Amino acid sequence: MQPNTATTRAINTRSSATLDGVTTFTIADDLALALAAAANADLVSLDRFKALDLVVSTKPDNTPVTDADQAVERIIRKTIEASRPTDHIFGEEMGSSSSEPGPQSGRQWIIDPIDGTAGFSRGIPIWGTLIALAIDGKPVVGVVSAPALGQRWWGGKGVGAWTQRPGDKEATALAVSNVQNLSDATFSYNSMVGWLDDGRAQALKSLVQSVWRARAIGDFWAYMLVAEGALDIAGEADLQPYDMAALVPIVEEAGGRFSSLDGEEGIWDGTALATNSFLHDEVLTRVAKDSSA
Repeated sequence: MQPNTATTRAINTRSSATLDGVTTFTIADDLALALAAAANADLVSLDRFKALDLVVSTKPDNTPVTDADQAVERIIRKTIEASRPTDHIFGEEMGSSSSEPGPQSGRQWIIDPIDGTAGFSRGIPIWGTLIALAIDGKPVVGVVSAPALGQRWWGGKGVGAWTQRPGDKEATALAVSNVQNLSDATFSYNSMVGWLDDGRAQALKSLVQSVWRARAIGDFWAYMLVAEGALDIAGEADLQPYDMAALVPIVEEAGGRFSSLDGEEGIWDGTALATNSFLHDEVLTRVAKDSSA
């Protein structure tokens, strides 16, 4: 699944030649590379989805990993390295190409080969490959590909956010909802355990009781639904940068806002809150850590 010609022309027209003097690649160039890497990754991940010989093991942090996670990250790295050999790469399974952890100055690709590995290993189709480019630690390109759901989302700073399904002649521009009252909003909190472990039990209860509907939609999908305007709020704790990096440009270019649960911009604080922008400040006041935590 690739963006259609009309969308590509629009992206190319609106891209700047440089970003803060860091690179001569346009956002369109990097977005095209990320989409190519996602297409390569989908071939690998779909082949292993529901495979009878899928190998599942447990990492030191007690999270699952499959042979598919590792194979997908390898093909993404190979695709990126062929075109951007001097760029930093940070992936969930193979770590950082830099000797220093964390955000890098300049260009850094951030990869989650299969977001939703636990579901992937059980045959649940809510999983996706997340590929982002950050410049000086700030995500500027994001691609989320969910081949088992039959959908891909992408966005880049200044060029908009888009989604497409197989068979679509044109990509669809993404736009967040216009819901402005919390009592009319739909909220996804993913895992209750993460909120409790982060000292936000009362915060979660307050928010759930204040919105129209609350759901526990997991992983990347809730954030893409915010970008589509189907959800108004998505948030969770206990995250890694590779869980969030690809989501940020898509949500923000769709008109939304993305921060930590404490209001910090970026992806390096371990929590996430995405909204349609209208509700963000009010939600931040409600999700503050419990005073007793």
